[in-house]
Amino acid sequence: MNTSPSNVRDYSPQTLLALLERLRQAHIPMHSLHILQQGKPVLEAYYAPCKKGQLHRMFSVSKSLTALAILKLHQAGRVSLDASICAYFPEYTGKDTHPWILRTTLRDMLMMRSCHASTTYKFDKDQDWVESFFTVPPTHKPGTVFHYDTSASHTLCALVEKCTGRSMLDYLKDVMLREIGWSEASYMLTDPFGHSMGGSGLMATAEDLVLLGKLLMQEGCWKGKQLIPRDLLLDALAWHSATAVTGPITGECQGYGYFFWRGEQDARICYGMGGQLILCYPARELLVVTTADTQGLSGANQLIYDAIHQFLLSESENPGTVLNASETDREALRQKVAQLCIDPVAAIHSRSCSPRVRNESPSAAPEATGAVNYLDDRTDGPRIQGRIYRIQDSRFFQDLSLELSEREGVLRYTLNGAHCRLPFGLDRVIPGQFPVYDMFCASSGMWLDEHTFYIRTHLLDTSVGGIYIQLYFGERDVTVFMKKQEETLFTEYTGHLYGILADER
Repeated sequence: MNTSPSNVRDYSPQTLLALLERLRQAHIPMHSLHILQQGKPVLEAYYAPCKKGQLHRMFSVSKSLTALAILKLHQAGRVSLDASICAYFPEYTGKDTHPWILRTTLRDMLMMRSCHASTTYKFDKDQDWVESFFTVPPTHKPGTVFHYDTSASHTLCALVEKCTGRSMLDYLKDVMLREIGWSEASYMLTDPFGHSMGGSGLMATAEDLVLLGKLLMQEGCWKGKQLIPRDLLLDALAWHSATAVTGPITGECQGYGYFFWRGEQDARICYGMGGQLILCYPARELLVVTTADTQGLSGANQLIYDAIHQFLLSESENPGTVLNASETDREALRQKVAQLCIDPVAAIHSRSCSPRVRNESPSAAPEATGAVNYLDDRTDGPRIQGRIYRIQDSRFFQDLSLELSEREGVLRYTLNGAHCRLPFGLDRVIPGQFPVYDMFCASSGMWLDEHTFYIRTHLLDTSVGGIYIQLYFGERDVTVFMKKQEETLFTEYTGHLYGILADER
C-alpha cells in the first residue's frame, strides 16, 4: 500500500465536530468511532452506554479473519487455494455430489464466487451447517458470479478448525493476533453443531478492529515482524470480483477481494452487518473504524461512507485551520466526545409527533425532547399509570403494565410465565439487561400522541439490533404492535397484542 505524503493531512477540531454532527443528523445509532492518521489516533469516541473494552458483535468482519486464517494455512502448505473444498471434507461428498460443488475451490469461496447464490444453512438449520454447503443444490457454475454467501466463510472456518484441531480464533491468536495486542476476551460464537461462526460470530472490541486495521495498513508487518506474507495479504485485498450488480449501495459496488471489500476512494474494507467497519485508505494513510447498528435504516452505511469522504477525504480544509486551532476549539471537541451517546427516541421523533403532545409553553423542557408524560393527573390522556392489562389470545404474553416517572419508565409484562421488567429513559437511553435473554441493552421511550407510547430498545450484546414496541391505550384496553430488527432471535416480539384491564369481565 504505497502512500503519497501529499495526500496525508491533519484534521481540525471543527472538521471532526462537523463529522460527528453529520452522523448525529443522520440518526445513525453509532456505538464507537476511531480515526487514525499515519497510525496515530486522531479521534477515539464511544457512544454511551457503549464504552472502551466492551465486546461487540462484529458480524461479517469475521469473514476477513477467516481469510487470514486460510492464507496462513496456505502459507504453511496445509491447504491450497486452488484445491476443491470437497478434497478436505470427503465425509460430506460422494457419487451424488453435484459437479459444480466438486469444482468449487477455496479461492472461489474466498472471492464469493462459489456455486451457491445464498447461505445454504438457512434452508434447514436442523442440518449440520457445514454439511449443507455440500448437499444443498447449487445455483450456478463456480468461479463465475459474485453472490454473498456466508456459508462459504462458515465452511472455510470449519476447514481451519479441522486442520488445526482448535477454534479458528485461538489459532489466529497464536499465529498473529496476540502479537498485535488483540484482546484475550474475544471469542467466536458457534453454530448448533459446534463450529465457530466464521462468517458472522466474532465478539471483539472496537480496539481489536483498530489493531487489525493497522496490521492491514502496514501490509501484514508489525514492529518489524511480517505476520503474514505481504504478497498474500495484498492479493487478498486486491480486486477479484465485480459487485456492481449485487451491491445494494454505491459503496458496496466497487469490488471484492478474498473476504475483503473494495470501496470508494480506493478503500479496503472489513465489513460487518450494521456498520461494523474497518475502512483503510492507504493513499491517505487514513484508518477509520466504526461500530454501530444501521440495520433497518435504508442506505445508512452509505451515509457513513459519505460523511467520511466529505470530512476526512476532501481537500477543502485549509491546513492553517489545523495549525491555528485554539484551545477553545480543542476543548469543544473533547466535551462533545465526552457527551456522545445513543440518541433517545425523543431526540429523533419529536418533530414528527402529534401537535397535541406539545406543551404550549416555549420554555418547557418537554418541548425540546418530545418526552411528555401523560400521568393520572392529566385530563387529556388515558389513565394508564401502573394499570395491568390482561393479554388476550397470545402464545407468549400474559399481561403488561406501564409505569412512568418524570425521566424514566418501566414496562412490566409476563412472558411465558416469567415476570419481566424493561426500564427505559424518556430524555435519554438507559442501560439494562433485556428480559429472559439477559442481553445488555439500552432503551428509551416517548409519547407519540396522547394515546400512543413508543419504546425502542437497542440490543448491544451477542445480538445487535432493535426491539420496537408501540402501545395504544384506550379507555380500558391496550393495543400493542411489536417488531424486531435482529437476525435469528426475539421472534415473540413481532406482531400485535390486545389486552383489557385486569378488572374487566
